[in-house]
Amino acid sequence: MVRKRGDVVLLAVLALLADGPLHGYEVRKRLDQRLGFFRALSYGTLYPALRALQAGGCITETTEQRLPGTISPKRARVVYEITAHGRDRLAALLEESGPESWEDDAFGVHFALFARVGPRTRLRILEGRRARLLERLELMNRSIDRTQAQLDFYALEAQRHGVETVRSEVDWLERLITAEHTPNPHPEENP
Repeated sequence: MVRKRGDVVLLAVLALLADGPLHGYEVRKRLDQRLGFFRALSYGTLYPALRALQAGGCITETTEQRLPGTISPKRARVVYEITAHGRDRLAALLEESGPESWEDDAFGVHFALFARVGPRTRLRILEGRRARLLERLELMNRSIDRTQAQLDFYALEAQRHGVETVRSEVDWLERLITAEHTPNPHPEENP
């Protein structure tokens, strides 16, 4: 199960390596491109994830020698490649659609990888995320109701802004859920 941010990083890395072998810098660069909110992903997070995947038999590493005369002739690059076990693990992680996949960090990664999963999984994650946000919205509204007399204008507006942000995401999720219920909602996915 994907339970914490580190596990979500493992899922994202496996998905990238499923597209082909990459060296560490390229993995980080592509994570930044595909999962914009991962911009803060440091090498101190990435390399332990790569080591954990390697220790679990999900990826292998090879050393790519640089040609003489290139920028860093003495330094070899390590290239990571997904294994058959890694592909199986990725498939299992992608199909997970329980509460952990609805949380903030995990949802973004799962959503970025939706093209790789079936409609039932997408729908379960979208509906779960919507339910989670509706719970959050209710708590936020109750909090505003209880504390608005004690808050200054700006603190109250900050809370209202939070409510509007969550409402906006709920509306977006509603549109996605409706699209998932329509026949062939994403024709570009089907060759």
